[in-house]
Amino acid sequence: MATSAPARVAETGSRTASGAMIWTALAVVYVVWGSTYLAIRVVVEAEIPPMLGMAARFLTAAVLLATGLALKSGWQRLRITRREAVGAATVGVLLLALGNGAVAVAEQTVPSGLAALLVAAIPLWLMLLRVGGGERPRAMTWVGVLIGFGGAALLALSGGNTSARPLSVAILVGGTICWAIGSRYAPRLGLPRDPLVTALYEMVFGGTAMVLLAALRGEPGRLHLDRIHGSGWIALAYLVVFGSLLAYTAYSYLLANAPISLVGTYAYVNPAVAVFLGWLILSESLTWQILLGGAVIIVGVALVVTAERRRR
Repeated sequence: MATSAPARVAETGSRTASGAMIWTALAVVYVVWGSTYLAIRVVVEAEIPPMLGMAARFLTAAVLLATGLALKSGWQRLRITRREAVGAATVGVLLLALGNGAVAVAEQTVPSGLAALLVAAIPLWLMLLRVGGGERPRAMTWVGVLIGFGGAALLALSGGNTSARPLSVAILVGGTICWAIGSRYAPRLGLPRDPLVTALYEMVFGGTAMVLLAALRGEPGRLHLDRIHGSGWIALAYLVVFGSLLAYTAYSYLLANAPISLVGTYAYVNPAVAVFLGWLILSESLTWQILLGGAVIIVGVALVVTAERRRR
């Protein structure tokens, strides 16, 4: 895991700047990503096929980011090695095509707040991946994991009280596992040192994979530009600028410069934002199962993060 970068910065006398960057990036991921669940829901309700919509989101953001970097520093900055390309492709497919793509597909029936609460289980999957790698978590970590998965199970069962379909919930859970795998191994894949360049190529590869998945799902035949509501275009533009250019580059920076246990805390802040916005703007229902399941997940994740901080 990329836990040594902040220490190296501190040794050079830039602890304050590094800490400010990390917490600024966390704040962006906390708030902006919480709002993207609402934006994705608006996109799919506006008759934009989910995979094509997310492909357009990331490929457009990649073009804008590449142009900005080239104008500022020259095209030379965009050069990467073959190993860096393979690493970026791996992370882009896992996080974006399979992770974010699953969220978009699931939100055709899963309310945005419920989707965010299920995604909150990502730190728990991260912990299980660490166990599979031979690490031995503390007892409190295991307690948090068991509590968190209990909450996830309660949320999955609550699908019967909302518009969510069991298959959509299963797709969403699979997407969270892919996201956890990509986040866990990203620091070990030899990604570009520049986090902006890393985010750029992950969006290129992830967006391209989404186009292929959309074709397999038959989405091009269901795309009718004249039927798309204006709200869908606005939500898609928001996802491009804020969800991808701003928040995803911030997340890439965090993966390279902050402990994964700290990075994972976004997963229990996002749901609060998503549930509130879904209720406020889309009038999404809040059943007692959703509220209870979400609270249980947050408690479980908080225990995991607390235990891991004490361990360090």
